[in-house]
Parts: sequence; C-alpha cells; structure tokens
Amino acid sequence: MQSICYKELEKAEINIDLFKNFNRYQDVRKCWRKENGKWTLKDIAFIEQWGLEEFEYLITCLQNTIKTGGKVFGAFDNNALVAFASVENEFFGSHSEYLQLSCIHTSYESRGKGIGKILFSIMSKIAKDMGAQKLYISAHSSEESQAFYKKMGCVEALQYNAKLQDAEPYDCQLEFSLEEL
Repeated sequence: MQSICYKELEKAEINIDLFKNFNRYQDVRKCWRKENGKWTLKDIAFIEQWGLEEFEYLITCLQNTIKTGGKVFGAFDNNALVAFASVENEFFGSHSEYLQLSCIHTSYESRGKGIGKILFSIMSKIAKDMGAQKLYISAHSSEESQAFYKKMGCVEALQYNAKLQDAEPYDCQLEFSLEEL
C-alpha cells in the first residue's frame, strides 16, 4: 500500500534536487478550444516533457509564491516528490474573491491514484483560510487536465483574469467555489 505524505514546502526546500525524479510528461491528443462562444474538443496532439529549463523556471516561480505570502505543498512517496501545488497570495476579481491555484502537477507514474485530488482539496482549504471565496485556475486545455478539474467541481470562470488569459491564451479559465468547504 502506498503511503503518501503531504507537507507544506519552505522556500529553501524548493531547488532542482527536489524535482530530480519528477516526470512532467503528458502525451496530449485532444484539447478544448472555445470557438464562437462554444467549447469544442479538437484533435490537437503534442508531447509535453519538462526539462532543466522548465524546472529552473518553476523553482523561481514557486520560491516567489512563498516569498509573496502564498503556499506550496508537496506530496511525497518515500521522500520523493510525486506531486505539488501552489496558491498565490494576490486577490483579484470584482470583489477580490479569487486566489489563484497557480500550479498542480502529479508526476507521470503517480497519476490516477487520487494524489492530485487530495492536493486540490488541501489547496482549496488553504485558499479559503486565506480569505478567498473562489479558487481561480488558468488550466491546461488538454482533455485529461480538463476532466480532472471537472471531476473536482470546477466550472468556467465567471470573470476571466485578463493577465492570466493573455499569458496562456489556450488555457481554460476555471473557478472553484470555496463556499461549501
């Protein structure tokens, strides 16, 4: 039986060594696209595989999340990182109701085991404790990623964050209500 340990990460723990066994691989076959106001699943295929450059950029982002008052959590199996997630500490929306779930990733070999679901739940509670009413996710548009978020209860965001949408125009802009937590 797999025993996963979930813990908040400190800035000093976030370094290249933390990600040495993390496999950010995804074989994407279909992606969602919004055309004429309607969501359509399109045949868009590519392989996403992070290398050193992507991990170095990620480390800078995650360290900044902590530096600016956000939270980063990791899921560990035998002291090896198998998933991580982060919530930023910058409120936005017409009523400052949103906090962004800026990252949630599970290593390829650890997907489908409920680890991402638990991390999503942890980060939702943290965002609510920080004062958010909704979690905002600028999410990868792949069929699998969107299926995960739908399963978590996410819906299309009522208010799009233009900065996030401009940065990743093919992402799906989602929200998750924290009211019932």
